Amino acid sequence: MTEIQNTKTYDLEDRTLTFAKNVYGYVRDLPKDTANIETGKQLVRSAGSIGANYREANEALGKKDFLMRIRISRKEAKETIFWLELSEPLKEKEKLKAELLDEANQLMKICGAILEKSQV
Repeated sequence: MTEIQNTKTYDLEDRTLTFAKNVYGYVRDLPKDTANIETGKQLVRSAGSIGANYREANEALGKKDFLMRIRISRKEAKETIFWLELSEPLKEKEKLKAELLDEANQLMKICGAILEKSQV
C-alpha cells in the first residue's frame, strides 16, 4: 500500500476504519527490526481503538458513557500520533507516515470538537 485510501468521507465510523486499515498496511511495510516490531504492535492497537471506541460511543447507554468513549477515542488518536512519530519507515514510506500523522491529528481534533459540543 503506497497511498492512503480516500478518507474524504463524513461517516466517522467508515473514516476511522479506513484509517486503521491504512495504518495496518503501513505497519506491514515497516523494516522488521526490534524497535519497529514493538512500535508496530502498539500502533496497530491504538489506531484500531480509535474506531472501536467511536463505534461504542454511538451505542452508548447514556451521555456519560458517550462522552467517556469519545474521550478514549481522542486519547487513542494522541497515542497513535506518538507511535507514528516513533516509527522508522523506509524512505519511500515517509510521505505515507506524514499522511497518517495528519489523519490522526484530524481524528483527534474531531473527537475534541465532539466533546466540546456535547458538554454544552
